[in-house]
Amino acid sequence: MNQPSGRRERKLQQTAEKLVKTAWSLFEEQGFEHVTMEAIAEKADVAKGTLYKHFPVKEALLQQAFHTELQQEKPQLMEQLEQIPAGMPRMRAFFKISADWSEQRRRYLPYYLRFRMNARDVTNPGRSGTDQIFSMLIEAGIESGDFRDNLPLESSVHYLSFLYLGALLRWLNDSESPLMEELDRMLELFLNGVQN
Repeated sequence: MNQPSGRRERKLQQTAEKLVKTAWSLFEEQGFEHVTMEAIAEKADVAKGTLYKHFPVKEALLQQAFHTELQQEKPQLMEQLEQIPAGMPRMRAFFKISADWSEQRRRYLPYYLRFRMNARDVTNPGRSGTDQIFSMLIEAGIESGDFRDNLPLESSVHYLSFLYLGALLRWLNDSESPLMEELDRMLELFLNGVQN
């Protein structure tokens, strides 16, 4: 979330943060599918209208919980990644961290991904920021000479984003394999293509 400037904006942000924390605790206690918007409003001690003004559906609360967590962890993540050689080692390290994070939240990911894919404007500021990380990883790989530099960065980020989404969806439908196995196959395809 952006830092609010005025008192009214700060109050709105505090209310939103309270609603997200309340919703998350209920999701953890009762399971996402069993929690209603009414239960969230009651537990947070706010009017239903206030809740709906901030978050129209409970998936929006889940998205905000995930995105807030990712934004808080991003500086430490970037510092950690910068200690790893650019190119494939750094990219694989990021996807290993991502796999660990996703496996811990597997039960929520179908709801989150469905909500994100149904969003009218997938380029809105409510994005997770993963595309920015992909951009930094690819740029570092180009600068180190590990990745080719004759493709537009924006296109590479776009393709990697969709390959990543495809790997996540495939893993969610296949409970047998660890996510990192799927991500390793995705990275191999992204970096080396399908030609012999």
